[in-house]
Amino acid sequence: MELDFTREVWVRVLVWQVSVRRTVRCVTRLVRTLVFGLAVVAHTGLASAQEWSQFRGPGARGVVGDNPNLPEQWSATENVAWRTPVPGLAWSSPVVAGGLVFVTTVASDGDVEAPEGGWYGGGERTTPDDVHHWYVYGLDLETGESVWTTEVHAGVPQSSHHLKNTFGSATPVTDGERLYVLFGNVGLYALDLSGTVLWSRELPASRTRNGWGTASSPVLHDGRVYLVVDNEEQSYITAISAETGAEVWRTERDEGSNWSTPFVWENDQRTEIVTTGTDKVRSYDLEGQVLWELTGMSSIVVPTPITAHGMLYIESGYLADFLRPVYAIRPGASGDISLAEGATDNEFVAWSLAQGGSYHPSPLVYGDHYYTLLDRGLMTCHDARTGAEVYGRQRITVGEGFTASPWAYNGKIFALSENGTTYVIEAGAEFEVIGENHLDEFTMATPAILEDSLIIRTAEAVYRIAG
Repeated sequence: MELDFTREVWVRVLVWQVSVRRTVRCVTRLVRTLVFGLAVVAHTGLASAQEWSQFRGPGARGVVGDNPNLPEQWSATENVAWRTPVPGLAWSSPVVAGGLVFVTTVASDGDVEAPEGGWYGGGERTTPDDVHHWYVYGLDLETGESVWTTEVHAGVPQSSHHLKNTFGSATPVTDGERLYVLFGNVGLYALDLSGTVLWSRELPASRTRNGWGTASSPVLHDGRVYLVVDNEEQSYITAISAETGAEVWRTERDEGSNWSTPFVWENDQRTEIVTTGTDKVRSYDLEGQVLWELTGMSSIVVPTPITAHGMLYIESGYLADFLRPVYAIRPGASGDISLAEGATDNEFVAWSLAQGGSYHPSPLVYGDHYYTLLDRGLMTCHDARTGAEVYGRQRITVGEGFTASPWAYNGKIFALSENGTTYVIEAGAEFEVIGENHLDEFTMATPAILEDSLIIRTAEAVYRIAG
């Protein structure tokens, strides 16, 4: 009996040990799975943080969350992770996806006149007669090395551009799987991230005001690429299938030439496509029908709209015009929402400024403040909700022009001059320039912001600036 009892105990012990081993193996597999899953999540978060899909990034705002890894101080030799020369000339901004930095450029077989900064007349040029090449570059994000180069078009240009403009001023847009590249008066191209052209659409050349060329960038929403093609012949807005390149719809516009990028406004009532123009600001539904319109812009329109605090902000500010307006628009408008003579607000215009807009740089909303960077090196600040002045024109610098749009993080505003100097400005109610970062290369392109670095494009090269 004692022997039988002992055997029974040992059998139970052995069974228990087997059970424990199985449990340990299951727990080990579970832990490994969880660790792997966390690694995937972490990697996914990193990848998403290392993407910049369009002009000025998410919402076209130029604002990202605070991060101590983001650079605040640099020079041509300090905090430069890499510098990659890019031939040709273009003012498109870089976009980033899939571990690659994408830039466009147009190179000529002949001599090209160097761009000239500042504000001046006489920048008109005739149509070139030498062969040009329209390129897309994919640069490795970590090293800056060229992974691939795709020539999407070659030939003699069918149009001209202003001396400060280029044949490659439109910024591409990406959904993380494809890259959509617009070369005005040439074509729209969809590429995969390995540089293969998946489809293309020709854009026949149209006359632009004074032969100044094109600059509006494409925008992407819910499987469609939206383009505004404003010119002196027949302007229009169109929706293109991102999958196939087929035109979904086209709506003609009673507009002349404009250089502003359309804006997809996803508000709490609907999604609409907002376009600015010299004659009218117009908002369209996703099928191309006009929702509302507003008159009262300057004679040349460049800045891209932005949204914050539940409102849409629109501005224009050609330097020679008396009217250089800013408008803050509430959602839900219909019909003509133009201000009555002498009025500064109405049901859908929350507030406005008659002389508050900028010529080239797009506005910046950072926190509760609405900042305007003026081309001649001045900055203003207003309450973003009410339009009340926080501070009037403050001098950033003397003798430098500004075309690139400002950006912000870590409680600071960054303004990149055409000379390649980034001025660091304290955000908030008191204006103060607290730093200067010099690259000493001419530039007019707005940078891309990643989780730990900036991608800055100059006339000569692309930089990755790391903190």
